[in-house]
Amino acid sequence: MNPGAGRHRPDHGARLGVLVSNLGTPDAPTASALRRYLRAFLADRRVVDLPRIFWLPLLYGVIAPLRGRYAAAGYRKVWTPDGSPLLAIMRRQVEALRAELSGRGIDVAALELGMRYGRPSIGAALEALRRAGAERLLILPLYPQYSASTTGSTFDAVADVLRTWRRVPELHLVADYHDAPGYIAALAGSVRTHWARNGRAQRLLFSFHGLPRRYVAAGDPYETQCRETARLTADALELPEDAWQVTFQSRFGREEWLQPYTDRTLRAFPGRGVRRVDILCPGFSADCLETLEEIASWNRARFLEAGGESFHYIPALNDDPAHVDFLADLVAERGG
Repeated sequence: MNPGAGRHRPDHGARLGVLVSNLGTPDAPTASALRRYLRAFLADRRVVDLPRIFWLPLLYGVIAPLRGRYAAAGYRKVWTPDGSPLLAIMRRQVEALRAELSGRGIDVAALELGMRYGRPSIGAALEALRRAGAERLLILPLYPQYSASTTGSTFDAVADVLRTWRRVPELHLVADYHDAPGYIAALAGSVRTHWARNGRAQRLLFSFHGLPRRYVAAGDPYETQCRETARLTADALELPEDAWQVTFQSRFGREEWLQPYTDRTLRAFPGRGVRRVDILCPGFSADCLETLEEIASWNRARFLEAGGESFHYIPALNDDPAHVDFLADLVAERGG
């Protein structure tokens, strides 16, 4: 915990409401549910900035139907009795965060979960905060690194709702926390715990969600923040430069995305003598399709097929106590 981060000003007149947000999830692991989800997600101008007259017919007529079937198969592999992994984990995160704030004596009017796409929606969460009497709002997207396509889009969605309110509350926006000491400590702690249980591999791979290269060229700080997160975590673990590496996953389309690519790197590793790999995805605050299916299953298989001997995915921070403790610090610090 950061010294002083948990201090709260009880004499602050206006009660705080906290919106915890993430990307979202389909309602079911079916092609039809995935089509609806992808249409909402990929129609966002922050996510895909191609001209609408070209992009929307392609999205609705080709991409959503094809990717919907493919993604539904992946979701079926990771779906849980409580729904999608992301939603189930985020519900646990919110409950744990409520309990932590209450235990510290930090008074909030309410703390609600709202997804950028899908349900529960940001609009429904904000309305619940208003009904609870929140006069100040802390918007906490659980994206450690800022990108216009994630954090920026979340702020857009919040603004779209608040523009319909007669009284707009005081707003506090958490844009990123990529280098926060508590976040870095939680990441490093998760790696140490994994090493204590499973031993240490030859290489620790930090895999972040990809982004088109031109988005970064236009001024998005995402790549810089990803690399800083990895560097700080490697420093905390006292790793030499040749023991860790940053890569980017989940690209689609033909244009250049941030490199090096995770899948190509893993397939090349065995030929370079790296046959034991640990992989961490610090851009994901909760495990989801991209970590559980793409990394822990699909990429693991490709690595082993290429001659790899040992592949361990280190889970996201999820509702780990160190992560929840850090998030409570963040609420107290940014919303106080």
